Amino acid sequence: MTQETGGFAAFNLNPNILAAVAATGYEEPSAIQQQSIPIIMAGQDMIGQAQTGTGKTAAFALPILHRIDPAKREPQALILAPTRELALQVATAFETYAKQMPGVTVVAVYGGAPMGPQLKAIRNGAQIVVATPGRLCDHLRRDEKVLATVNHLVLDEADEMLKLGFMDDLEVIFKALPATRQTVLFSATLPQSIRAIAERHLRDPQHVKIQTKTQTVTAIEQAHLLVHADQKTSAVLSLLEVEDFDALIMFVRTKQATLDLASALEAKGYKAAALNGDIAQNQRERVIDSLKDGRLDIVVATDVAARGLDVPRITHVFNVDMPYDPESYVHRIGRTGRAGREGRALLLVTPRERRMLQVIERVTGQKVAEVRLPDSQAVLDARIKKLTNSLAPLVADAEASHGDLLDRLTADIGCTPRALAAALLRKATNGQALTLAAIEKERPLVPNSAPRGDRADRPSGDRPDRGDRERRAPMPLAEGRARCRTALGARDGIAAKNLLGAILNEGGLAREAIGRIQVRDSFSLVELPEDGLERLLAKLKDTRVAGKQLKLRRYRED
Repeated sequence: MTQETGGFAAFNLNPNILAAVAATGYEEPSAIQQQSIPIIMAGQDMIGQAQTGTGKTAAFALPILHRIDPAKREPQALILAPTRELALQVATAFETYAKQMPGVTVVAVYGGAPMGPQLKAIRNGAQIVVATPGRLCDHLRRDEKVLATVNHLVLDEADEMLKLGFMDDLEVIFKALPATRQTVLFSATLPQSIRAIAERHLRDPQHVKIQTKTQTVTAIEQAHLLVHADQKTSAVLSLLEVEDFDALIMFVRTKQATLDLASALEAKGYKAAALNGDIAQNQRERVIDSLKDGRLDIVVATDVAARGLDVPRITHVFNVDMPYDPESYVHRIGRTGRAGREGRALLLVTPRERRMLQVIERVTGQKVAEVRLPDSQAVLDARIKKLTNSLAPLVADAEASHGDLLDRLTADIGCTPRALAAALLRKATNGQALTLAAIEKERPLVPNSAPRGDRADRPSGDRPDRGDRERRAPMPLAEGRARCRTALGARDGIAAKNLLGAILNEGGLAREAIGRIQVRDSFSLVELPEDGLERLLAKLKDTRVAGKQLKLRRYRED
């Protein structure tokens, strides 16, 4: 077993898959992966009962990729997902794990996107097809043989698919697949409807059930910050300006990220070091000892490298990269707030990771409040406070010990004591910006809550104020259309394309049936066909967009 791939090497997976897993920093299999991978690799049918966020995507992606034949340019595996968002997430995971498997291609099939390129990708031999049931049925109506070569089927979040009304579509898909296929079903719950599907379509399935027993420490103050992936380092540096920490551990996913971030922190004057699986045990012990005695203040680590790390000085945990599951999140933040002490945990969340944030909140039963990046005034105040704290202890006897030297220097230089003090401050602060104007120039390009469309940091002249935007009249309606309203808006991370994709996918409409979509800060307006509107709204009743219920209602204009 290599250190690089940890426990995954024990599964005897394709070496190219193991290399891709190692590159992600995912070093040890989770409980669902430990139990599921051998079953799926053996070709057996399986029912997996596990919550989202337990690592189940890798639990089926890795063994299925192992069984794929890259030389065969035809669909070999079909993964069904209830929503467009999950389909894209699963497809991205497959692409990540197949990165070092030449010839293996993945296609995501979902509503709200042109059908032509999707069907072309399938016909051109994409071995992995990740699809929502509704759109896949649209393709089957065009080509009923499109799934004829599939020999692995995965139903991901099967209970959610049934809640969204996909039972009939699933039956159509089952009929289009070869009877000899391997079928794997994952579901958080196993109601009778799911059991009925298993009885009809699975052959002697193995059962795997993962219990989630996750509790967080109430003494830990938890918060999250929305950022873009390429802005994380800048965001971390801004947060460190204002966070009053003693010692801090930062978690990232990959070994390279530990080195890159630790280097960036050292360049800014922080006492930081990396801790990852490539670091020898004696060096690891030196890093931990340095953190304990104050020679280091920040350690940047992967999950596996931080196991067993218990340093009383740790007051803060930064989750720079999202953990793979809620259990990892709890283990990470548990590095602080121990023995009744208070601690603070900050989680950086990219737009694509909001779903995992919701899972963490649901599983832990605790809300992770949103915070924003500190503004320039907060940074200035923090810098002056640190400077004050560093100088205050020196003032008491400074005049007695250095007063004569001050007099001589002011005389030799020909300046006032104030000018000399200012020059010494400039030297002591090493060119650090200590005015609002200077701090504004060095501010990282991370707008507050940027992923959710909140551009409050722009000058007010660039756009009307929120009240004007919210009150402006909707556009005139076209004949035969009705205007509907949802409480989801830009502040929820919603864009017009998200609403369009969800309605096309779950409502079974053609693209031309949907009119204008207007996204405001706190709500959105969608034009839908007047004919059959109530039936359509009933069909969309449980639809979720960006993890939140759509809840479309006819909009009554006053």
